[in-house]
Amino acid sequence: MQFQLEQSQWWTADQLLAQQFRQLHALLMHAWESIPFYRERLKVARFNPRIAVTPETFSQIPLLSRSDVQKGGAALLCRQLPHGHGEIHEGTTSGSTGRPLKYLGTQHSQLIWQALTLRDHLWHKRDFKGKLGAVRVGAKDGSLNSWGPPANLVFETGPAAVLKIGTAIDIQVAWLQEQEPDYLLSYPSNVLGLAKYCLKKGIKLQKLREVRTLGEALNPELRIACQEAWGVPVVDIYSANEIGYIALQCPEHDHYHVQSESVLVEILREDGTPCQPGEIGKMTVSSLHNYAMPLIRYELGDYAETGEPCSCGRGLPVIKRIMGRQRNLITLPNGKQHWPGTGYDRWIDIAPIEQIQLVQKSPHQVEARLVMQRRLTADEQKRMTPILQESLGYAFQIDFSYHGELHRSASGKYEDFISEIEQGPSKQHENIQKH
Repeated sequence: MQFQLEQSQWWTADQLLAQQFRQLHALLMHAWESIPFYRERLKVARFNPRIAVTPETFSQIPLLSRSDVQKGGAALLCRQLPHGHGEIHEGTTSGSTGRPLKYLGTQHSQLIWQALTLRDHLWHKRDFKGKLGAVRVGAKDGSLNSWGPPANLVFETGPAAVLKIGTAIDIQVAWLQEQEPDYLLSYPSNVLGLAKYCLKKGIKLQKLREVRTLGEALNPELRIACQEAWGVPVVDIYSANEIGYIALQCPEHDHYHVQSESVLVEILREDGTPCQPGEIGKMTVSSLHNYAMPLIRYELGDYAETGEPCSCGRGLPVIKRIMGRQRNLITLPNGKQHWPGTGYDRWIDIAPIEQIQLVQKSPHQVEARLVMQRRLTADEQKRMTPILQESLGYAFQIDFSYHGELHRSASGKYEDFISEIEQGPSKQHENIQKH
C-alpha cells in the first residue's frame, strides 16, 4: 500500500480525480443497492447505476448534514457488507460542531487509516527508533515497548509513553521532563498550554524533535510558541473519527494535502459552488472506502481555505487553513489547568441532545448549553451531571440552559468548551478575530 501511495501522490489532479470517481461509482452502486437512505437521495439526483458518475452529476446529490446523520439512524447503515471488508466496528464522536453521533466503520476502512498514518511518518522522515510521547483522550497512563500499530507492524520502533489528557499541565510537564520523548503527540490547545508553561518556567525539553497535533483547529500561535519554548516544528493532522484521515501536513510546508486516495473533498461556497484558491468555504467530505456507513457529501462542520497547487510537486489538493473545533483549558479552584473532556461517549444514549457547549463561568460553576427538542428530565440531569463532572475533572456546579442553535465564532471555529475565567469574552473574541 505504501508503494501505491508513493506513486499516486505524484499523479496530476485530473488523474487523481478520475480514479476517485471510479471508486465513487462503486460506492454509490453499493449505497443504491444496500442502503435505503441513499437510494432516496440518489433518486433525487437521478443517479443511473449503468452510467459513470461525473462531477456534474455528483454535485446533484443533496448534502448530508450532521443532524441528518443523527436522525438517520439505522436507515444509513448497510444491510449487507461486500465480501472482503472485514468486521464492522462502532464508534462515537463529538466532531467539530458539538453534535455527538455514532458511526460504523470496517476493518478495510481501518486498514486505509493505518496506511495513511504510516504515510505521515514517512513524509516527515521520523526516526522510528526514537521515543514517542502521547497525551490524548482514551489513553491509559503507562509505558509501551513500541509505538504500536501500524508503525511496529513494519518497522522496529523505540518505546512509547502515554498519559491521560485530563492530567494537569504542570504534571504533564514534569512527566515530559522525566520521559524525554523525541516526538510528542497531543491536541493543539493542550500543547499550547504546555509550551506557555515551559516558557514561563524556563523549561527546555532537550530531546524533543517534533510536536504532532490532531483533533482541533491549529492556531498559528502554536507554531511560534513551540519554536520559542523548545525549538521544534509542529506537524498537524486533519482527521475525523467517522471519516478517517482527510488531510496531512505537507512535508515541505505548513499547509495540508487532501488524502485523495481515501476521501473526496469539496470546499463549497454558500451557493454550493466550489471555492477557488484563497476562498473559505464549507468542508464537504465523501469517504471512499467505508461501506458499512457511507458518508456521501457529508458536511463535516468545519470551514477551510482552498490552496494553490503545491510547489512540492504532489498532485494532492491543497488546503491552506482549517477552521474547526477549539477548546480552551479548564481552571480548577486550586488554579491548576488541564484539557477538559465533555463525556459525550458516555451520555450520548441518556438524552436526545443535538448539540452541546460547556462554558466555565467561575472556579466552581460550568454552564452546559444544550440544543434539543425538549428539556432534560430530572432523571436525565441526575444521570448526566456526574458524567460531566468526571469528564471536567472536578465536581463543578452544572447549570443546564437551552438554545435553538449554538453558533461559531466570527472566524468560523466552533468552541465546545469555553473558559470565561482565563480571559474575558471580549478579549477572547478579539483573539479569535486576530487569528
